Amino acid sequence: MELVPQDKTAMDKIKQLSKDSGIDISGGKVRRTSSRFCLGVEHGDYNGTELFGVGTDRFIWMAYKPNGTKKMRLFSGNFADDGVIEFELGNVPEPKSPAIADTWARFPYGVEYILRREGIELTEGIDAVVYGNIPGGGMSRSASLSLNLILSLLDANGIEVKDDLKIVDMAQAVENDYIGSPCGQLDQIMILFAKEGMGTHYNPKARSIDYVPLGEGATDFRIVGLDTGTVRPGLEKSTYKVRRAECEELVSILQKASYDISCLADIRDDALYEKIMAQFKGEYPDLCDRLKYIYGAQKRFYEMLDAWKAGDIETVGKIFREDGLGLRDDYKISGPELETMCDIARTVPAVLGERMLGGGDKGASGALVKAEGVDDLKKAVDDAYPAKHPDYADKYAVHICKVVDGVRVYDDLL
Repeated sequence: MELVPQDKTAMDKIKQLSKDSGIDISGGKVRRTSSRFCLGVEHGDYNGTELFGVGTDRFIWMAYKPNGTKKMRLFSGNFADDGVIEFELGNVPEPKSPAIADTWARFPYGVEYILRREGIELTEGIDAVVYGNIPGGGMSRSASLSLNLILSLLDANGIEVKDDLKIVDMAQAVENDYIGSPCGQLDQIMILFAKEGMGTHYNPKARSIDYVPLGEGATDFRIVGLDTGTVRPGLEKSTYKVRRAECEELVSILQKASYDISCLADIRDDALYEKIMAQFKGEYPDLCDRLKYIYGAQKRFYEMLDAWKAGDIETVGKIFREDGLGLRDDYKISGPELETMCDIARTVPAVLGERMLGGGDKGASGALVKAEGVDDLKKAVDDAYPAKHPDYADKYAVHICKVVDGVRVYDDLL
């Protein structure tokens, strides 16, 4: 399998990290897991909507090999100050404990804990070196890492889990049940199932995955990640947790009022939506604003999916922009740096659509841009963003992304 330049750079970095940390991964495998770019519905997963997105070429690489013991030894080049993470299989800190709050080790701890809880007995530890270039908010770094760790540990132990959605469930459980981050399944699904050149459509009611090629004749475009340089704390410490609780609260209120729904996505009919808004908007204006976004985004979702199938990327971009305005104004999940990036992007004629990405507050925004306008967008960001947010003048980045496979394994690089 041919290496792209990013892979070659990562391999050089990993080999140096191996020397620096004293962790020998020679002869091992390298698993590469992608980032993701959601086209719809952002924040829809925990509200029950259908989902659509692609894998993008910002990655986590993990070089690993079985070490013949029950000991885990891992080193991350992105969190070098944490040193080598070392622990015995079956002996990890308690879930959501202070011992895990501020270290990336909560992910390998959590993976071992969840696999064991699910009856998957690990008998073989690994030595591993991890390196990634996914921005720290908005493109699903935590989901990529959790999936990589799960798949790599299963492989090292010769264990096969045939149901890929079981892998998704376990990766979500690492964050929900061990770390305490209330994420849904959008990120894990869009990474694990991603295929080069294809969009991934997930239907939660049927638990089904469909691959959707972009229709012929589409305008040549690029996916661009606009990393604000800000650092977002885990979802458990962010507005994401508040929004999820608000949506669950509104569902509970509606159920007590005899509405037959299990999630906000069940509110699809115009008459039902108008009835609920008329009945509850006065008493619960903020909660109804959350519903307004989900209802509108779900309506737009099918228009966006049809446009993708038709190769009408202009309409896909228009809907991406409309979703962004809803996330900003009704869902109120964005942040000032994220919106600065969006404001700048809207000044570039070749930008088809833009919005914040991911959990909210901090991290990255994203844009769909005609290919010929990528340089214009980068220049606009370089000219305007540092002046607006000088504290991040040396931290922001513009990522020009391709649609890629979510998971690849290399076994002859080390």
